[in-house]
Amino acid sequence: MSWNRRAACGILCVLVGGVAAWAQNSADAATSTTIILTLKRTIDLALQNSKDIQLAKIQARVADNAAHLTKSAFLPNVYAGSGGGYTYGLPDTPGGQPPAVFRLTYTQDVLNGPLRGLAQEQAEQARAQRLVLEDTRNIVIERVATAYLELVKVRHSLELLRKEKESAEKIVGVTQERQSEGYELPTEVTKAQLTSARVVERILQLEGRQDELEVFLRNQLGLAPDQPFEVTSEDLPGSAEQEGANLIALASAGNPSLAFAESDVKAKEFRLAGEKKGYWPTLQLVSVYDVLIKYNFRNYAQIYNNFTYNNLNAGVNVNVPIFSSTTRANIALAQANLDAAKLNLANKHTQISADVRQRSKKVQEMDAAKEVARLELQLAQQNLAVLQSQFNEGKVNLRDIEKARLDENEKWMAYLDANFQRQQAQLELLRSAGQLEKALE
Repeated sequence: MSWNRRAACGILCVLVGGVAAWAQNSADAATSTTIILTLKRTIDLALQNSKDIQLAKIQARVADNAAHLTKSAFLPNVYAGSGGGYTYGLPDTPGGQPPAVFRLTYTQDVLNGPLRGLAQEQAEQARAQRLVLEDTRNIVIERVATAYLELVKVRHSLELLRKEKESAEKIVGVTQERQSEGYELPTEVTKAQLTSARVVERILQLEGRQDELEVFLRNQLGLAPDQPFEVTSEDLPGSAEQEGANLIALASAGNPSLAFAESDVKAKEFRLAGEKKGYWPTLQLVSVYDVLIKYNFRNYAQIYNNFTYNNLNAGVNVNVPIFSSTTRANIALAQANLDAAKLNLANKHTQISADVRQRSKKVQEMDAAKEVARLELQLAQQNLAVLQSQFNEGKVNLRDIEKARLDENEKWMAYLDANFQRQQAQLELLRSAGQLEKALE
């Protein structure tokens, strides 16, 4: 019997271990699967998983609920309650009403100018918060797209630098050999070693930057910390180029920060109009229904000759302001806030127009820089082709070829940098004009 128990326990341990190993292998396989990311898919994942967007959605929901809370005063509000206590002398409650075993209360504001203005202001602020959500989406798109494009550039640059490292090491070897034969000075060997060391330094710098970008993208896209992924080399969509000519005109209609400033002015106008109505009477519908018990409240028989179990009070509560210093102060404050909002709106118009013009000019400058880098790369490639032909004919040595390759790699990296800077400038321009998400659909 004991042997059977030991055998069963052993089999059970093997099964549990096998299941655990299978689960671990499945998890490792899922993690080790490389994801192929395109620019569009990267943006889609970021919009789904970004913590900044999720926070902006919560803030928009909070603003909506705050607006509904103030507006609820103009809707029917019915409350029911009951209670018990000891009474000695005149039955009363802290609210001034007689104690009741059941009470039903109804209130509803009908005319209340300041409260109505506050409700309209908060409703407009809730709409403005949705504009903030849109602006947050654009910020996330720009940051993620910029990181994606930079990672493409960094990975390509690392490939070039690793080839450059091979060429630099060959140059060091050839120079040391020629120096040992008396054809080169020691300074030439040091120069070649310095070039190789600089290449290694740049490789380490770019590897550090690559790690930063990968961590940032994994966090924004909701990927596992060790999830490998590949990025594809691509330019911005053609639609982004087509929008460029009309961006200045579109900025006034599509920029979220400008729309937010316009909404803020409208909200302050609602608040000022409401505060001015503080000089008007307010009207509130009120009703109270009480159920009393004579046994519990027998003192009523001694105080009131006509005692009733059921009591209903219904009517309106009207307040007419005679002199209100508070209303005057509230109007002055609302007017000051409105003036500040209007000034901010005017500044936004000027600022956005200037930003779009400046960034449009920057895109043109980056276009020119990219073209210069392209031509320099083309020239370096042509020089390398000529030297390769001469090397095949025995007219130049290996060191000349490797130096030409080093120069070609440098021009390649300069072109990649110019192309990325141009893409980054274009993303900034599209976001300033409020056309980023539309251009990258």
